[in-house]
Amino acid sequence: MHVERLSLTDYRNYARAELELTPGATVLVGRNGQGKTNLVESIGYLATLGSHRVSGDQALVRAGADAAIVRALLAHGDRRVLAELQINRQGANKAQLNRSPAKPRDLPRYVHSVLFAPEDLAIVRGEPSVRRRLLDELLVQRAPRLAGVMGDYDRVLKQRNTLLKSARARGLRADALPTLDIWDERLVALGSEIIDQRVALIGELAEPLQAAYRSIVDADHGPAVRPVLSIDGADPDDAMPEASAPDDGQEGATGPTGATAERFATALRAHRSRELERGLTLAGPHRDDALLLLNGLPAKGYASHGESWSFALALRLASAELLRRDSATGDPVLILDDVFAELDRLRRERLAGAIAGFEQVLVTAAVLEDVPAPLTDRIVHIEAGRIVESEAADA
Repeated sequence: MHVERLSLTDYRNYARAELELTPGATVLVGRNGQGKTNLVESIGYLATLGSHRVSGDQALVRAGADAAIVRALLAHGDRRVLAELQINRQGANKAQLNRSPAKPRDLPRYVHSVLFAPEDLAIVRGEPSVRRRLLDELLVQRAPRLAGVMGDYDRVLKQRNTLLKSARARGLRADALPTLDIWDERLVALGSEIIDQRVALIGELAEPLQAAYRSIVDADHGPAVRPVLSIDGADPDDAMPEASAPDDGQEGATGPTGATAERFATALRAHRSRELERGLTLAGPHRDDALLLLNGLPAKGYASHGESWSFALALRLASAELLRRDSATGDPVLILDDVFAELDRLRRERLAGAIAGFEQVLVTAAVLEDVPAPLTDRIVHIEAGRIVESEAADA
């Protein structure tokens, strides 16, 4: 899959923008703050329904406008799909596919991309929510229906937490809350599927993660990911959580869905008194983490800056590899946002070689000389929210 044309209206600093794209590599070059990242961010948003820079949508709408519109013409072999998203400052967002109304959560079925940016250092060094988001975005791109499962889980969780807070305020005991059992059943049904899907994904990432890390670093540092599950007693507030999976990475931390559901329900019963005290749900996929290991040690706290950067990049490349393996639409669009400025010459060259086989690669850079020559087939200059020049590398 590749993007043939990208159109933006009132998105970030763009009043209007039209960008024609081709297979192969394209470099978007310009000084910082001109709008390079905004262009690639919009493609990533269509694929994941989220920005890698902000948690809400308000910042995506240009100042003074009521809505931003992102349109992408996608090429899937001989087939063309026009994906459109209207991001509203107020109210729900709206989507279209080939000019027919659609739900925004339908877009990841057609738009696949993997974006790596400096913010991704937080995958290794940041909070559990960052790692949960990495897994969930990949899950939704591979199985878009899971967006609905995750949305339903969030709604049930919110309702359950509201009930717990109300009970705490009124001084009620657990046995005075018969409706809590109903919310528990729904939470367990939805949450168990999310847990099982995440654990299975972590297992699938093992091999491509190791291959991607070696391709960048040329060293076997044994990168690994292990699930850390709150239903098994892990506390995300712990500074150094224990992994829930065996060291060989061949088996997940859970068995069949039924076994997961049983453990989840047991955890909720065990936590009920504490939950009433705090007014919060203390077990479930919203409290889980993924432990990143390098040479058997937690990368968070032990890995150097360079190792952390390489680990995060390897996770993104492994994600791209999984998408290209099982997607009927072919390769995802691979986006590298301001990546090469952080790498030395050798790692730049190794990264360029590792991604050479992807159908479409989009690179942003403040300095063109930072980008390896094999990725400069086409160069687009960006200035103050305008596409001012497009050229072939040999022009």
